[in-house]
Amino acid sequence: MNSNDMKGKIHNSMYQQLQKSGIAVPVQVLMDLSILSKEDYERWRFGKVDYLERVCKVNLSKLSLIMREIRSYAAKNNLKASWTFYKQWGLKSRPHAKKLRFSKSGGEDIEKAYATHYIDPARISKLKQQSQICSKAHCE
Repeated sequence: MNSNDMKGKIHNSMYQQLQKSGIAVPVQVLMDLSILSKEDYERWRFGKVDYLERVCKVNLSKLSLIMREIRSYAAKNNLKASWTFYKQWGLKSRPHAKKLRFSKSGGEDIEKAYATHYIDPARISKLKQQSQICSKAHCE
């Protein structure tokens, strides 16, 4: 896949996520591009993979390009950045959940980039209004 194809697929993933929920998530972009499988994502979330990049099916250079393009799309579309704490699944009995790593290096900027979700407040507001209208009309 060349850079222009990848850019288009990244933008499409971001757009589709925003239309559906008002929020775009980098790990979902990776899954939409078939760079990260749902199974590998779940293995990582359960702590069976030490860092997410290990199970991504492209090199670090491509991952870096993807992350830059996600941030670029977010900036062009005035999306609000929201850092999200990714904790390991399956540890309900422990009060202090383990924070998951995205990269081998664990660099703060890299970790923050992967954990940042992008929000379209106007779209979320519109989706909430549609939901309220639908629930009043007993839609499904």
